Amino acid sequence: MTYKGLVFFDLDGTLYNEHSEVDAAVAIALHQLRANNYLPIIATGRSPLEIQDALAKTGIDSFICLNGSFIQYEGQPVYKGTIPTPVIEKTVAIANAADEAIAFYNEEAIRITAVTQPGKDAYKFVNAPVPEVDPDYYLNHPVYMMLILTNGNDKAYTETLSTDLTFYRNTPNSIDTVEKDCSKQTGIKELIRSQNLTDIPTYAFGDGTNDLPMLDFVDYPTVMGNGIPEAKAKAKYITSKNTEGGIIEGLRHWGLI
Repeated sequence: MTYKGLVFFDLDGTLYNEHSEVDAAVAIALHQLRANNYLPIIATGRSPLEIQDALAKTGIDSFICLNGSFIQYEGQPVYKGTIPTPVIEKTVAIANAADEAIAFYNEEAIRITAVTQPGKDAYKFVNAPVPEVDPDYYLNHPVYMMLILTNGNDKAYTETLSTDLTFYRNTPNSIDTVEKDCSKQTGIKELIRSQNLTDIPTYAFGDGTNDLPMLDFVDYPTVMGNGIPEAKAKAKYITSKNTEGGIIEGLRHWGLI
């Protein structure tokens, strides 16, 4: 099928409201977007497990999750980027030495090495439950993203592991951590390449640090009114806040609905 455009949506602070839910009016707009022959695609740091309600409400079946590490197109997985076990071991060792915790993500589960206060705060920040504890989960399962649960000990990880991993601090208590040079942008490029979606206009809506590579790549970057200054600097259009109808305003601005 040939689409008139590909439209990528971040979730937290963008498609989601303050309760980490999709408003009914936004869901209606996304169904209209699809009816107008534009393909809506979620692009998020969250795992596939965490976005099932959003998929059900919006009818979206294509997504780039875990900051580019897991890609699904029209219901079928097309890419999985696995972090090497020795790199995970190094990360866990740093966390253990600092009495911090690491969460492991794939499409089937989320597990955590220990329950800490930064961990509790991080999951509360995104309206999600603290995962089940299993410090050895990575030894027997693929891990596509780690969440480093720390309030400010960034350098202990980034200075040691910068050749192996890419880091996105998206909350005061956590750092999204993926394979080196993995991003929403690389996920978009892989989706376009693998599904032969070339020469189609691309749009994106975002607000935060991990959206910057995506905003650099698409033809029509749109940033929410609540977005960080670095994101707004990359925007061709700055819409209203995520809690003030910004998605619908942005889609109308570009004539997509």
